[in-house]
Amino acid sequence: MAEPMGFYTDTTVCIGCKACEVACKEWNQLPSTNGGVNTLSGDSYDNTRRLDGIHWRHVKFIEQFTEDRKDGRWLLMSDVCKHCVKAPCLEVCPTGAIVRTEFDTVVIQSDACNGCRDCISACPFGVIEVNPASGTAQKCTLCYDRLQGGMEPACSKACPTQSIQFGTIKELRDRAQKRVEQLHQNGEKRAYLYGADDKVLGGLNSFYLLVDKPEVYGLPPDPQLPSRNLASASWFSLLGALLVGLMGMINFRNRGASIDEQEERR
Repeated sequence: MAEPMGFYTDTTVCIGCKACEVACKEWNQLPSTNGGVNTLSGDSYDNTRRLDGIHWRHVKFIEQFTEDRKDGRWLLMSDVCKHCVKAPCLEVCPTGAIVRTEFDTVVIQSDACNGCRDCISACPFGVIEVNPASGTAQKCTLCYDRLQGGMEPACSKACPTQSIQFGTIKELRDRAQKRVEQLHQNGEKRAYLYGADDKVLGGLNSFYLLVDKPEVYGLPPDPQLPSRNLASASWFSLLGALLVGLMGMINFRNRGASIDEQEERR
């Protein structure tokens, strides 16, 4: 197996150009929305709104202003599937359509997907969605076809500021930690890494350098494995159904006995 590969995204140098979004759509031949007519969402300069079945990259625009609106800053982040080491979507997939590749990335095989949406419910990052054209769940593949050919993913290749960096996870972690130390020395004490260690779902193969709380960027502060609760939830549902059925049978028998007693009295 090859070394684990992934993304390190330094949000402090993202300029919101959306080159990553365009490159992703072009390479993966993802359809446009609204017939190709670009419309703003009303939320800053965001026109894609969120990750879904046809938007595998999403640049977030976060505006922060003081109450008097005299001072503020923009936070920008190119979001993507996290390719979790302990991926909830992979655990819950009933058909085996979601697999882990030799690069330690997580890929959905559309030809094996039955569209059940279990993976959508399980993902704590809201990454996966059904492609309306295919009717199957889809998300970033970390350009698996390009990796097989020894090529860099389209999005990181297109990024003009190296906000999105691609490489081995070990190399990226070392590089990211040095960048955090550099920012601290330059006075940005809020800089830290999200998902670079194994505390977040065993580690994220797409992790981030942030300068504010995770939830400001739309990331869960403590993502959990929903799949751990699926078995117990299923048993509770089954037990509940059995109890309802049993109560129905008891009620039916009691009603029958009552009718018999009435007929005997007549």
